Amino acid sequence: MIRSVCLGIVALATALPGLAQEKPTSKYFRVGAAQDMAAKTTPGYALMGGGADLDEAFRWLCARAGGGDFLVLRAAGTEAYNPYISGLEDGKGCKLNSVATLVIPSREAAAEPFVAEAIRHAEAIFIAGGDQANYVRFWMGTPVQREINAAIARGVPVGGTSAGLAVLGEWAYSAEGDGPGDANLDSATALKDPLGPRVTLVHGFLEIPVLKGIITDSHFVKRDRMGRLLVFLADVNRPEPKEKFDGRQIRGLGIDQEAAVLLRPNGAAEVVGKGSAYLVEPAKSMTSPVAGVALDSGPFLVQRIRSGERFDLFHVGEVGDFLQFIVAHGVVGSSPAGVSPYGRDAAQ
Repeated sequence: MIRSVCLGIVALATALPGLAQEKPTSKYFRVGAAQDMAAKTTPGYALMGGGADLDEAFRWLCARAGGGDFLVLRAAGTEAYNPYISGLEDGKGCKLNSVATLVIPSREAAAEPFVAEAIRHAEAIFIAGGDQANYVRFWMGTPVQREINAAIARGVPVGGTSAGLAVLGEWAYSAEGDGPGDANLDSATALKDPLGPRVTLVHGFLEIPVLKGIITDSHFVKRDRMGRLLVFLADVNRPEPKEKFDGRQIRGLGIDQEAAVLLRPNGAAEVVGKGSAYLVEPAKSMTSPVAGVALDSGPFLVQRIRSGERFDLFHVGEVGDFLQFIVAHGVVGSSPAGVSPYGRDAAQ
């Protein structure tokens, strides 16, 4: 167990010289050693679908931190992850120098020098759940975004759950179109108007090479999100998309609540927890969605991978079930794909 050391902003400024702030708006909580420790990390990505925290996924991240410093990032909330993560230490694969939570609730906080420095010293980074709109509004285009991407580039393992998962792909549903009191964007709303004001997508928030060409979604079956993921894919794969993809196809990865995909940089992946993951591949030729008109699109080839199964993010393989999804007038229908596990005929 990591011994507890209560560190506030003043203590952080002591641990990281020259970073004192008069009125910082960020909050920092830390347990373990007061001083950071450099460690050799192993890259990898823990993609968690939300719900109850999954010990196996956190231990996987912890082991890849090489005994260094584990940092939780969030835009709101408390230090509740600190005792949970430190309590997972087993002295073998999972051993850490410290666990800290950094709450960054505004663009002003994101610009504070010690915030960037704290991220720079982390050997594992985890983005908590919450509201991904705040991650985009508060962190995009700031040193926070820059330092997370620099950490990814130097091989720091990264994870995220729920909203934290949503921002890990090359494309992300930002939820910026939600108004006060709006519930989560549901499939029915998205399918009814695929270019409506609540279907908000951002590009390039994080730069994880293995997730290039991927958009992620969480709480997948629990919140019936297949329909909205198909809307997102119809949007980003239309003939004249917002960005130039050089012919690349954007695919979807939905992950169930209480499940996680443990992903290595070479695309090798394993599903752990209680649910499944869903790799969704759109047709090579897509029709463009129309504003105010219920979606007609497809076919989409869906590979469902259950907990305990391994798969390759880059290639359809033998594992899992295969279904073909068609959207007609905003209604999603499915049928067995009827293709070889090595074929993609249903998505041509």
